[in-house]
Amino acid sequence: MPQTVPPFAELLAGCSRSAVHLETRDVYGVAEEDADFAAWRDGWEYDHDDRSSWWNGFHQSVADAVARGVAVRRARVVSEPASEYIRYEHSCTRQNVTAGEEVRWLPRRLASDLLLPGNDLWILDDRLIRFSLFGGDGRFVADVLEDAADVVKRHAEAFEAIWERAIPHQDYRI
Repeated sequence: MPQTVPPFAELLAGCSRSAVHLETRDVYGVAEEDADFAAWRDGWEYDHDDRSSWWNGFHQSVADAVARGVAVRRARVVSEPASEYIRYEHSCTRQNVTAGEEVRWLPRRLASDLLLPGNDLWILDDRLIRFSLFGGDGRFVADVLEDAADVVKRHAEAFEAIWERAIPHQDYRI
């Protein structure tokens, strides 16, 4: 039977302590980003000083969670030299930081001795994982929830090892 996964904003609204996000792909084909990515390729950049031009429901959900005391952290494991998409992500990460996320980058060359989860994920309050599954072309396929304590623990430990080694956003140069 297919699993119904609540919207991310609802999952985040239920957090009281922490929400950590791991991204491991060098290319994402997220339809909602296609127009902005194409414009960025043509030289357009976000005007970070004009928050109303880029602030969206995701940013508000993060800001609301942070205001409640939830620590929101994102780690990105990336290849170097960085893909065009990762350069785009790096250019707009200031938006995540403005919303209240802490963001770090881990070059794959520094991750060889770490065990990396097979899929991108969010771990919510160390009790629930939302895995995000993507196709080979980077297009989103599905989200899947996992709450088995041993699986959550292993993935939380993997995230912490990545986080410990990763470079804070303000220090990572592409």
